[in-house]
Amino acid sequence: MAHIPDGVLTMPVLLGGGAVSAAGTWMGLRRIGPERMPQVAVLSAVFFVASLVHLPAGLASVHLLLNGLMGVVLGMAAYPAIMVALLLQAVLFGFGGLAVLGVNAANMAVPALLAGWLFRRLRRPGDFSRRTALAAGSAGGGAVAATALLVAGSLALSGQDFLPALTVVAATAAPVMVVETVFTAAAIGLLARVRPELLDGPP
Repeated sequence: MAHIPDGVLTMPVLLGGGAVSAAGTWMGLRRIGPERMPQVAVLSAVFFVASLVHLPAGLASVHLLLNGLMGVVLGMAAYPAIMVALLLQAVLFGFGGLAVLGVNAANMAVPALLAGWLFRRLRRPGDFSRRTALAAGSAGGGAVAATALLVAGSLALSGQDFLPALTVVAATAAPVMVVETVFTAAAIGLLARVRPELLDGPP
């Protein structure tokens, strides 16, 4: 759903996505200290594996993104974590591409950052109640919706020929939104009870 291949987007879109991702990766790397490196590496690996598993959905295929979960837990550090995972997917498996890496990273990482921001606005620090799970679910589902919008926007800005594909992007995003809303709510709800320091620390 979110891996745009090389040779599809126009040069202005590629340059814009590359600039956004360069800035986001640089800012994210500044937030990763030695003590956070294992946490970032684990979530980057989870993202890498989850988005490799494609399931058929009509004329297209869908896969989990988990960018909302990464944004909630990692904050700004989610950007370089997603960038590294996408780079390895492009090099090892040919998912997406190197020229379009910046756009693909922006389409997934910017919603991750928005999801983290939304979660922290909806949740009160130290709160382990249902409110935390609901905030996480909203962030997880919202990140998928935002990714779908950015993918559709990237295609639309690259030419009118891609407009029919926007319906496919929207249709395939809907079931992923539902799954990720439930999964992120459950995962963060559990994390809030067993490792709350991962959520209450600096984003």
